[in-house]
Amino acid sequence: MSTRVSPITRICVYLALVAFAVLFIYPFFVQIATSFKTDADATNNPLSLIPNPFSMAAWRSMFDPSAAAHVPMTTWLFNSVLVASVVTVSRVFFDSLAGYALSRLRFPGRGLVFALVVGIMAVPGVALLIPKFLMVNYLGIYNTYAAMIMPLMIDAAGVFIMKQFFDSVPVSIEEAARMDGAGIFRTFWSVVLPMARPALITLTILSFQGSWNEFTHYLVVTDGTTGHQTLVTGLASLASGQLGAGTQYPLKLGAALLTTIPVAVLFFIFQRYFVRGANEGAEKG
Repeated sequence: MSTRVSPITRICVYLALVAFAVLFIYPFFVQIATSFKTDADATNNPLSLIPNPFSMAAWRSMFDPSAAAHVPMTTWLFNSVLVASVVTVSRVFFDSLAGYALSRLRFPGRGLVFALVVGIMAVPGVALLIPKFLMVNYLGIYNTYAAMIMPLMIDAAGVFIMKQFFDSVPVSIEEAARMDGAGIFRTFWSVVLPMARPALITLTILSFQGSWNEFTHYLVVTDGTTGHQTLVTGLASLASGQLGAGTQYPLKLGAALLTTIPVAVLFFIFQRYFVRGANEGAEKG
């Protein structure tokens, strides 16, 4: 028996949803508007959506090397794209391999290895900062791209996600491939992996978002010089006042806007796959 919702109730619900949408979206619009303001206007009218006067000074400071208050935004952006891309591809590949091995291969200590993976997920990331520093320093790769990338190339949460997905795939599909002469890796690569597209897209989004927004790891394995700063660490330096005097609100919010856009675009492009993968995981769980 269906219950009809009164028009007044429906209108109230829609109004509440619109109010919440405005509440969450308004700061983003303020961020965009402020990046086109002058320092004085941003300080006097911080919540205004209309720059008065309209100014491109903040964007020139970020991308024009001849600007008076230039910040190396191009370098930060390049480092972020490079590190996040390599880390994302590596995590998707290695987490999938490890998840498939834990799901399908029977080897001594398999249960212990999986227990360790789950245990690592419970360890706070801050507890691993000093071991990471000692390790990269011992290997002689401190303050290099290798130090920024290698410790992030595999993730316990990603291994867990892929292992749980592969557990839901019928073994009979792989047995048919093996009867045709396919080896373990060929079966994984050509048969099972294409079926894991929802889980792979979910892992891709989480990996890119995590590596793009990573802060403490990059702070520990580099000395904070411009050459190896990402957008996040560079934005922290900018916000702390290390790169100039004054409030610099337009410059700071413009840099924050650039930091936000790639993750938002990636999520909006793949959101239907992300939601589908989460729903399938919940149903199979």
